[in-house]
Amino acid sequence: MSVSYPVQEIVPQLKEALLHHRVVILQAPPGAGKSTVLPLMLLDEPWLQGNKMIMLEPRKLAARSVAHRMASLRNEDAGETIGYRVRFESVVSGRTRCEVVTEGILTRMLQNDNALEGVNLVIFDEFHERSLHADLALALCLQAQNVLRDDLRILIMSATLDGEKISSLLGNAPIITSLGRQYPVSLRYAAPDKDTYLAPATARVIRKALTEQQGDILTFLPGTADIHRVAELLETENSDVSINPLYGDLPFKKQQEAITPHPQGKRKVVLATSIAETSLTIEGITTVVDSGYARVPKFDPRSGLTRLETIRVTRDAADQRSGRAGRLGPGIAYRMWPETLHHTLQPHRQPEILEADLAPLMLELANWGVQNINELTWITPPPAGAINQAKELLQQLGATVGNVITARGREMLRLPTHPRIAHMLLEGGTLTALATDIAALLEERDPMAKTAGADVSLRVEVLRKWRAGERVNADRQSLERVERVALSWRKIFKIAADNAMPIDSDVGRLLAEAYPERIARQMEKSGVRYKLANGRVVRLPDHDPLMRETWLAVAQLDSGTGEGKIFLAAPLDEEDLVHRAEEKEVVSWNAEKGMITAVLERRIGNALLATRPLTNVSEALRIKILCEAVQAEGLKMLPWEETHDAWQARVMSLRTWRPDDGWPDVSAEHLLQTTDEWLAPYLQNVTRRQDFNKLPLDQILAGLIPWNLNSRLDVLAPPKLSVPSGSMIKLHYASDGRPPFIEVRLQEVFGLQETPAVNEGRNKIILHLLSPGYKPVQVTQDLKSFWQTTYHEVRKEMRMRYPRHHWPEDPWTAEAVRGAKRRNT
Repeated sequence: MSVSYPVQEIVPQLKEALLHHRVVILQAPPGAGKSTVLPLMLLDEPWLQGNKMIMLEPRKLAARSVAHRMASLRNEDAGETIGYRVRFESVVSGRTRCEVVTEGILTRMLQNDNALEGVNLVIFDEFHERSLHADLALALCLQAQNVLRDDLRILIMSATLDGEKISSLLGNAPIITSLGRQYPVSLRYAAPDKDTYLAPATARVIRKALTEQQGDILTFLPGTADIHRVAELLETENSDVSINPLYGDLPFKKQQEAITPHPQGKRKVVLATSIAETSLTIEGITTVVDSGYARVPKFDPRSGLTRLETIRVTRDAADQRSGRAGRLGPGIAYRMWPETLHHTLQPHRQPEILEADLAPLMLELANWGVQNINELTWITPPPAGAINQAKELLQQLGATVGNVITARGREMLRLPTHPRIAHMLLEGGTLTALATDIAALLEERDPMAKTAGADVSLRVEVLRKWRAGERVNADRQSLERVERVALSWRKIFKIAADNAMPIDSDVGRLLAEAYPERIARQMEKSGVRYKLANGRVVRLPDHDPLMRETWLAVAQLDSGTGEGKIFLAAPLDEEDLVHRAEEKEVVSWNAEKGMITAVLERRIGNALLATRPLTNVSEALRIKILCEAVQAEGLKMLPWEETHDAWQARVMSLRTWRPDDGWPDVSAEHLLQTTDEWLAPYLQNVTRRQDFNKLPLDQILAGLIPWNLNSRLDVLAPPKLSVPSGSMIKLHYASDGRPPFIEVRLQEVFGLQETPAVNEGRNKIILHLLSPGYKPVQVTQDLKSFWQTTYHEVRKEMRMRYPRHHWPEDPWTAEAVRGAKRRNT
């Protein structure tokens, strides 16, 4: 190893830390050699005892490249001392002592051997990317270390990482820092016009960089579609420049062309996703063009959907991207955003565990035997909403019962894919060949144009025609990737390819195994709106041929702000759904018809399969529904009149005035809450709204009051009051116990000495004294004072306004009258 790497300076310090500590954190900038040089320098450490080390790389492309680079530094081929394992590919041998692995490979190794026998060091490279797999694998390694392997060492490496925080979570693990050898990078901010699309704006900045700078250019774009658009724009006018895409799905040969110098010495423009931010070494780069965007998966626990979302790059990622220009010497980075915006960017990328679909993680934990997720050490604990969503899905797929993994769940874990796809493959039966094609189509980029519609069956048909050598209207590179994955699945299941034309309903049946909660029923005949089994409403693109189908199995859709949009689906035969349906008696009150309706429904979640009337409804259920109807519509549903309002107010007044007597709570709120206690016994013959009018409500309400109090109600709180004129005047009570009042003409209370009272004289009433024309004259609770003072002023006014009526000077002794009486002249 003749080349000197910055990380070599801290190797002695790192070796010392690993000798005395089980967990060590290494911070080193890009290009320091931590991914390719450091593992080689640890191979002969005494605590490794000749055993293996495993290094986890978050990206497949980086894992392959790092392994090949380390092998070349030892003048070996990959698969000898240095090997790698990625999905569907293993390049290792009995001599391999350092395995570079990715995705769920490390987790799979832990599940197969909880103690990781024969492995003495696990390295987590580029841990700042905070992938879901890395967080899970670290949690499992830490538990294995604490329970089974106190000699297992863990090295966490990163270019940009909050080392202090992680150290504190891991028992104050020592932090080793390498300053690296980073050349200065000049930053130039080149914000595009507000209305300019990303591809032409990026192409314009690349042209500018080609003119102003020397050397090769690395450009960061959010996704492969953007890469292809920019490549098309550049290839038409730059024949002397090599345009090289770089992304995860690219064939290995094309990836190597992107990261190695051009064989004819041409200048290169590498158009890459965020895959090029970290451990991947791309030779010859002196200039970086950063679009400022990245595409990240985000899971919405409310909808159960994961979608790729284009977001602004974080500050740490932007710094890493620009740092790529300073590996060989001083470099230039063009940032396609205003300098003022840079300081408002989010400082660090969000850990994937906070926004990912947690079904794979929860299945792994169930297999690990975890009953309580908090028993593991998490750098970032997974959110409760996403955990519950994942548990529900795993139970629907038959992978778990409670938190315990089933035999089917273990079978699903053995397949390197999402539990949904694994379940579909295992349920394939005679359709396994079809299931492998569908799985590959779902896992890879759609080979069809957006205008092709949503039908997955069409895509299977195109794939099979292409595989049989026919010409098809689809993207060839995408089909090649799909077929590579399909071939890998066929090897696992030891089956041959099937190129027969698929039956649409077979495709739908298999999709329903993967997405049971997305079985959808059409809401209007030949319409685009469908209701999913999980209750959401989604829609097909307008005029999509699938509109003719009543039932669909939906594979891809967005969560939408209101109604989601279907991207991929297939027809379902209703007969294939019968075994999924659950029968349920639905008895409810139909407020519009004013009656109980009862049906037997066959449903798949919220999607209705069939319904038929129920003739026999138990009396208990019928009465329960009636009580709920009264609670919903209120007491006015009963033959409730003003007299009952008055009765209610009288009882509630006594309840307030005489708290020790035991007067019941007959407020509307309490009555509605307790209909099952006082109303239910009288509902045997009630089935519709009209029947309520036949209820003996006076008798029912009287039964609410104890017999010893019922006889005293009219005595303590009489409904009417006798006045000197002989009239019986209605008393108005309030449910909150305020003083009752009467409205009475002034002439009818002449001769009344004191203010009347109720409740055995304890509560004076309020007198609303009225003119002969029933207009308010005075409101008083002190009649005696009124006669002595205010009456004489009132008398003057009343004599002029009502001259035919008698207005005596002495109201104390005057005769009370109901009508007019000739006044004395």
